[in-house]
Amino acid sequence: MANNASGPFDVKLKPQPLAETAADSGLGRMSLDKQFHGDLEATSVGEMLTAMSTSVQGSGAYVAVERVTGNLQGRSGSFALYHIGVMNRGVPQLTITVVPDSGTGELTGIAGKLNIRIESDGKHFYDLEYELPAQ
Repeated sequence: MANNASGPFDVKLKPQPLAETAADSGLGRMSLDKQFHGDLEATSVGEMLTAMSTSVQGSGAYVAVERVTGNLQGRSGSFALYHIGVMNRGVPQLTITVVPDSGTGELTGIAGKLNIRIESDGKHFYDLEYELPAQ
């Protein structure tokens, strides 16, 4: 049976240097620092790589991996998420999935997907649909 957790989150992105071999590639790299609230009381840290189109405005892509550590509806531990985001001429497509077998502690065995909603005022919200083995 799928469970659902939701709430707001805060995110800080900080530009990071690229490897010397990628310095002139048009790629970008950022660190992620998040605070989740609501059903998931947790922090996360991660890394993001980006590629933006130079010829067509509104097109690009990013990949990211982050480690989430905290409490999910009364169960403590951590898990990793991986992001695949594509913007095709302004049309976004985003998939964020729990990394298989990445759960620790009481979150061992977690599987699922996370959706993000950003409101017009810039506030971020998450909706995590997940499954966990019975305790």
